Amino acid sequence: MPNTADLRAHLLAARLAGVVATSREKSLRSYRLFAARDPRALIGLDPERSWTMRDLLGLMADKCGVSADPRHLSGPDVIDPERTLAALDAFAGRLAAAARRGAPVLFGTGHPDRLLHFYAGLADGLSAAGCTVLTPAEGRRVDITTRFGLRTHHLAYVRGVALAREPEGLRSGGATGAHTHSPLPVRTALAAAADAGGPLPELVVGDHGWVCGAGQLGFEAIGLADTDDPAPFVGEAEGVVSVVVPLDDGVRAGYYLPLTRYVLKRACLSQ
Repeated sequence: MPNTADLRAHLLAARLAGVVATSREKSLRSYRLFAARDPRALIGLDPERSWTMRDLLGLMADKCGVSADPRHLSGPDVIDPERTLAALDAFAGRLAAAARRGAPVLFGTGHPDRLLHFYAGLADGLSAAGCTVLTPAEGRRVDITTRFGLRTHHLAYVRGVALAREPEGLRSGGATGAHTHSPLPVRTALAAAADAGGPLPELVVGDHGWVCGAGQLGFEAIGLADTDDPAPFVGEAEGVVSVVVPLDDGVRAGYYLPLTRYVLKRACLSQ
């Protein structure tokens, strides 16, 4: 398990934090869409207050370390590794609390090509600690609106982690599943769990629509988010989401494995 200094160095070397690949232009576009309450940027969140561009820049500067200067319009974004490390510790604390009470947990990702194995390692650790890793609505159809129109997906689970998978023969979702920000998969999973009489998750772990959609429905939710996804951080600021870890969510999948080991150790879940 990397210590804090080693993990900080890894975050910077892998560009999970520090200067990241996410562009300032892409982030600002997302902030404008969120301020306009565009569903593509809200990803399942229904904010209590009105968030202006200035509000969002201030929030993301506080939560991630990006520039709060509205005149800064281009170039790569920056994530403060100290904020990432602090959030990882808080994230581990929520996992540890779930493990102590043997809570049922639901995992899901809209970034399966990058983050599947990060979550799967956490699911293994919680399962070994006595938690039930839930898999409701497996195989259930979920129709998601994309920029290509309405696409049919099916909810699938890989090592206890939910993802949206396109029907066999369609290649746009990739080998493991589709990249999606939609909250519909988590809503489908939670509705199926409720219809079956439970158990319902006491903790939802994920990203994108998984964390925002679950938090908006009143479930404790923790997750990861990049600088161009303001919704989870707004959810955290409004008390809908418990913990959000700021990092680049699009680097190579293997670069997240040291984070898995760090979180498991901090949560006292290492085997």
